[in-house]
Amino acid sequence: MSDWSEVFGAHGVLARGVAGFAPREAQRRMAEAVDRALAGGRHLAVEAGTGTGKTFAYLVPALYSGRRVVISTGTRNLQDQLYGRDLPMVCTALGRPVRTALLKGRANYLCRHRLNLALEDPDTRTPRADLARVADWAGVTESGDVAEVDGVDERSRVWPLVTSTVDNCLGSDCPSWSGCHVLRARRAAQAADVVVVNHHLLLADLALKEEGFGELLPGFEAVIVDEAHQLPDTAVQFFGVSVSGRAIQNLLRDVRLEAARTVGAAELEGPADRVALASRELRLALGRGTGRRDWPEVGAAVNDALDELAEALEALGEALAPLADASASLGRCHRRTRDLAVRLARIVDAAPAAGVDPVYGEDAGHDPDAAEAVPVGGGLRWVDVSAWGYTLHLTPFDVSGRLAAAFESLGCTWVFTSATLAVGANFTHFTDRLGLGDIDEQVLASPFDYGAQGLLYLPRGLPQPSSPDYTAAVVDAALPLLVAAGGRAFVLFTSHRALAEARTRFEPHARREGFTLLVQGEAPKRELLEHFRSAPRPVLLGTASFWEGVDVRGEALKLVVIDKLPFAAPSDPLLRARIDATRARGGDPFRDVQLPQAVLALKQGVGRLIRDTADTGVVMLCDPRLTGRGYGRVFLQALPPFRHTASPDDAAAFVAAEGTCVG
Repeated sequence: MSDWSEVFGAHGVLARGVAGFAPREAQRRMAEAVDRALAGGRHLAVEAGTGTGKTFAYLVPALYSGRRVVISTGTRNLQDQLYGRDLPMVCTALGRPVRTALLKGRANYLCRHRLNLALEDPDTRTPRADLARVADWAGVTESGDVAEVDGVDERSRVWPLVTSTVDNCLGSDCPSWSGCHVLRARRAAQAADVVVVNHHLLLADLALKEEGFGELLPGFEAVIVDEAHQLPDTAVQFFGVSVSGRAIQNLLRDVRLEAARTVGAAELEGPADRVALASRELRLALGRGTGRRDWPEVGAAVNDALDELAEALEALGEALAPLADASASLGRCHRRTRDLAVRLARIVDAAPAAGVDPVYGEDAGHDPDAAEAVPVGGGLRWVDVSAWGYTLHLTPFDVSGRLAAAFESLGCTWVFTSATLAVGANFTHFTDRLGLGDIDEQVLASPFDYGAQGLLYLPRGLPQPSSPDYTAAVVDAALPLLVAAGGRAFVLFTSHRALAEARTRFEPHARREGFTLLVQGEAPKRELLEHFRSAPRPVLLGTASFWEGVDVRGEALKLVVIDKLPFAAPSDPLLRARIDATRARGGDPFRDVQLPQAVLALKQGVGRLIRDTADTGVVMLCDPRLTGRGYGRVFLQALPPFRHTASPDDAAAFVAAEGTCVG
């Protein structure tokens, strides 16, 4: 296309074919950049500010190019929106019908064989009402996509019972193989011109990890990664090794089901019980606390439990071995048991940290309010503990080399885009983590008029974030703005501890002012957002999951309060792994890792406020380090060009006037 204004202009193809389309210069420039990348085979990273319309900006040149394209998104919601709404809308407007396919992970597709097993299973813990709804739907669905099922909560215990995993899939030995929804989805994807996937599936294919879909990427000429800022962290976790209590529980359930159906398999009950007991003892040994923990913190306390679990898995594997040929399912259970034992051994036997750097402060690479020791080594062992379960991890420090080799071997053109990829105009923080060398880069500012639509309020007089009174001071400072805004606010925290304290302090004010207080964790994210949009005077308290991927437009949201700069906790094992890798390369962890990561996270949080040309409101950033520390300038320069104020009266007047300029 020689003149993209014929598509993106005021009288162009999209204006004629898409209701409500408005031309945006940044959108046209992004389309030109994507077109150049596809035509020239050059990798491209584009930071496109909120409101750019980046979805159309990459879809249009992709469709005009005639190339076979994979598009990867960060979430299932965005994946469904792209496939179900945006892609067909653009295809229709351009008059370019193409073969499209939607490909999700296995857990999103009904497995008819496992549904039959669940219906036969007498386990009283099975949610029978949910199972009945799934069974009714199974008789009419064509896609097998579980998102079609109404009336079953996404957290229901029924879903692991009626979907498959790489571990328990029987492949061509499955009695329901001919009607397999996963197989049909894979075949549709391999025949399509445009395939929409998610980051996990993309990485599975990139790493040639068996996901039941085969090699998809070698048949395609370009890959477009939307919400690309999520890809580096996803990749680090993806290339690691893990063993979870849930994986063990699922294995034992399948062993018992198959043992009940197979002659001569009754002797499996004892070894299975031993594994179940060992797994429960390991969870008890991990203690009552939840969250991520470094291995040295738990290692000594769980050594005996780990040894018993390893021995129990070995005994179960030995019991399964002579029965592996009795049925395809028992053969698969035998392989799963051996795989779990191997993975557990890899984690337990990983070399311990070679040493520690006992204490270091801001200049050495830490959030100055939380300096802490960091282990040194080639990989990191850590544990993620929930109320009832656990996952043991061995995470590589750096996967850039493996990713770089995969990118090179495929020969595809890669386009990475997000609203938050660069710090200033610098993409190094992103490209280095993916092993990307020579790559084209472009930063496109949002078309929104931030100076007129919003105000950035930096309150004075707050204590340092390390103060025990800090959260109380944040609540006190935010209350006048909440009253002025009539609620309609997100109050975002960097820790669950601060969230819990703030909730306690907000509750009496909420009763007095008539606020509807919504708190992360009390209901699924989707339900909280729906309630927020409809409730009177809503105030939502959230942590990390509400800092991005949340889109509330119009009058419902007028105020975003952020308690402090989102430096990741230095005790977070994944952060510690990256700090170690940076040190090993001779880099500065604070400058190269923690600061850019926090800047990008803050950009995401601030980006919750202005989502459309008509949106107005105030962002309140409470952290005094923004103006009191040198690195505060890096944060402020990375944010949208709001007008700044330190006056609580100006901020309250602005939000009360719903965006009318004051002062």
